[in-house]
Formats: sequence, C-alpha cells, structure tokens
Amino acid sequence: MLLEVGEQLVKADQRGHADDLSQFEHVRRKHIGRYFSAAVVLAMALWIVRAFAHGQIEWSVSWQYLTARTVLFGLGNTVLLAVLAMLLGIVLGVIVAIMRFSASPIINWAALAYVWLFRGVPSLLQLLLWFNLALVFPTIGIPGLFEWRTVDVMTPFFAALLGLGINQGAYTSEVVRAGLLSVDDGQYEAASAIGMHRLQALRRIILPQAMRVILPPIGNEFIGMVKWTSLASVIQFSEVMYASESIYYVNNRVIELLFVAAFWYLIVVTVLSFLQGRVEQYFARGAGRASQSR
Repeated sequence: MLLEVGEQLVKADQRGHADDLSQFEHVRRKHIGRYFSAAVVLAMALWIVRAFAHGQIEWSVSWQYLTARTVLFGLGNTVLLAVLAMLLGIVLGVIVAIMRFSASPIINWAALAYVWLFRGVPSLLQLLLWFNLALVFPTIGIPGLFEWRTVDVMTPFFAALLGLGINQGAYTSEVVRAGLLSVDDGQYEAASAIGMHRLQALRRIILPQAMRVILPPIGNEFIGMVKWTSLASVIQFSEVMYASESIYYVNNRVIELLFVAAFWYLIVVTVLSFLQGRVEQYFARGAGRASQSR
C-alpha cells in the first residue's frame, strides 16, 4: 500500500515538472517565407508606382476631367442603369426561381430554357441584339390598337436596360433557387399545416429565411452590374465609360481619361461594398437572434 502511494507521488511530481514550461528557452519561429513574400510584393508595388509616376501620363489632365460635367452625367447614368437593371434582374430571378419549383413540367422547362439561353449568350451580344431589334420587328404593339416603331422605342438606354436586366435575371434565379433550397423542408410543411398556400409561404416564411444565403451573392452581382454597364458604351449609351471615350476621341488623352473612368468605378464599388457589408450584418444578426431563441 505504501509503495503504491509512493509511486503515485513520484508520477505527480514528474507531471508537475513536465507542465512547468518556464525551464525551457523560448525560441521565436523565423518566418523567412513570409518576410520574403512581403518584400517581393512591396518591391512590385513600388515598381508599379514608379512606372506610373514616370510614364507619359499627364495627371493634370485626369484631374481636370475628374469632375467634368460630361463625366458626372455619365456617372449618374451608370448608377441609374445599374440600379434599374439589377431590380429587373431580381424580379425576373425570383419569378424564374419559383417557376423551377413548379409541379408543372411546362413551367419548369420554360424556366430552364430561360436560364440556359441567357446564360449561354454573351452580355455584349445580347445588348447588340436588343439594340438592333428593329431589323426583326419593325413595329411593336398590338395591330389595330396601338403600334410604335421599334427604332423609336429601342433607345440605347432601353436596349441596355433589357439586355443587362434580362441577362442578370438568369443568374439571379440560380442564386434565389439556392437560397430557397437552403431552407429546411419542415418550414414548408409547417406553413402548409397552418393553412398557408405555397406562394404565401414563400413570401412570409421561406424567402425571409433564405435571405442570409441570397444576399451575399446578390450584392456581388450588383457590384458586377456597375461594371457591366460599361458594355452599354458599344451601343452609344452615355454612361461613364462612353463619356470618357467621347472626350479622349477629341483630345487624344486616352490613358488619362481611362483613369478618370476607373476612379469613379472604384468609388461606386467601394460605397456599394460598404453597404453590402452593413446589410449582411443586419440579416446575420437577425439569424443569430433566431438561433438563440430556439
């Protein structure tokens, strides 16, 4: 009995010495790879800054046209087109995503065909097709009641809005569908048990829960839409890229005006990124409260 107690005391003493790390020398880990990669990145950044500083760029010209009326007008058109096209894309995306869950094979296949077609055709090509729609349909309307000439209706703004918005709807539908699939099937069953029809359950129960999954990619798509509006310059819509082009066609200061356009794109994207983060925090906080209540 005394031997067992002695052995336990010896083992405890050994564990005490093993847990005491003060007797060991602390050696800092050398992050050689980290320092080397940081030095390479810093050297490349300095090289790029030096190249732009000593390049054949008249920065005074960029500063001069930064707040030019034509550029600011194009900036306003860029934001307006991005907002309206994104709203159209969200509406179409939600409708098509709901159609994908339909029990009717015709509705389901129609939604699949829409996604297949508009995701498969390049956005620039879609803008050009809408802008030249008068070659296929000379007039738009109901014969005998009202008709308009397509060339008058399909302005550069309207063609860009339809091209970007309908194309965006195909991508948004997949985002919304993924969000709807992320909600547990029990939510659908619970809504049906209390007498809600399917659309009512989607609007009041399913979609609010799916927003946590839907919002981040939708925010990214919106930021992308701001940049995709530059495609509208091809059909002569006066957005910020077209405004910059119209100026450097006159004064031949191409790179200077491209930097002006890049600056305003970065400003708009930065603001939208900040707003996206705030909205995501809001919905994530709501989800946290819901999980704690359960």
